[in-house]
Amino acid sequence: MSVSDSHRVAVLIPCYNEAFTVSQVVGDFRRSLPNATVYVFDNNSSDGTASLALSAGAIVRTVNDQGKGNVIRRMFADVEADVYVLVDGDDTYDASEAAGLVNKLLAGGLDMVVGTRVSDERTAYRMGHRLGNVLLTQFAATIFGRSFKDMLSGYRVFSRRYVKSFPAHSSGFETETELAVHALELRMPVAEVQTTYKPRPVGSDSKLNTYRDGFRILLTIVKLFKAERPLLFFSLGFFACAALSVVLSIPLFRTFFSTGLVPRLPTALLCAALMLFGAILLVCGIVLDTVTRGRAEIKRFAYLSIPAPTIEQAHR
Repeated sequence: MSVSDSHRVAVLIPCYNEAFTVSQVVGDFRRSLPNATVYVFDNNSSDGTASLALSAGAIVRTVNDQGKGNVIRRMFADVEADVYVLVDGDDTYDASEAAGLVNKLLAGGLDMVVGTRVSDERTAYRMGHRLGNVLLTQFAATIFGRSFKDMLSGYRVFSRRYVKSFPAHSSGFETETELAVHALELRMPVAEVQTTYKPRPVGSDSKLNTYRDGFRILLTIVKLFKAERPLLFFSLGFFACAALSVVLSIPLFRTFFSTGLVPRLPTALLCAALMLFGAILLVCGIVLDTVTRGRAEIKRFAYLSIPAPTIEQAHR
């Protein structure tokens, strides 16, 4: 049974100033998935990306809020399909592998298949991006007990129940991390498939900045830690404050036991304040841990309200 005969497949291409490549990307995916609907969501491009995508046969929509995360939020909200293929518009991913990714998702009843990037060309996948990807991947594995080999891949296939339960908080490129975390948090059935990753065509400029986006990755790690493991996150603050308070108070106790006096009142007040602040952090961690568990349950119920994807699923 052909996938496209029994399922509505949507190809989602977020674009910002991709006039040099968008026609090629749209054409390649129309050939790879001939019965799929190709959508290009243009994010305030100034180089004619939207008109070129329209000429290539895509359905074009405009998102005014700048940032890839904002575009994906609109895509997931507006497009109705059974299977969603998300790919960047820079012509770095191989469209011929899309059908295999879709079949992988449907045959296994999966909710997400990640196209893990494989490239022999160092210019295609920059060292700074590789390092950030490794750090983020290892941190996610520490938190959730498992992770993906390529958390920052822009080539993914989703089930409907994934898309319609995705909260979409991010506004920028950190949205790839949020996509992975959503699946890990709800313990969704997922898979990874190696896909060819090509360098950008000559004349096409990358929107990524090694230092700026590296800082965003680090900030995402901290936010992820706080959001998913609040008790541990705030407990570390509690232990730091408590340890500092105890260390600073040792000379005060020595003086008090030998003389019965507390001559350094400001230090004593600082010790008390640090211990009090640490206790507040600990209470925050306990409360937020309960909230996080409740939030995860609500997400799970929303996710389970939509049927799982199957190869036998009838066309709706």
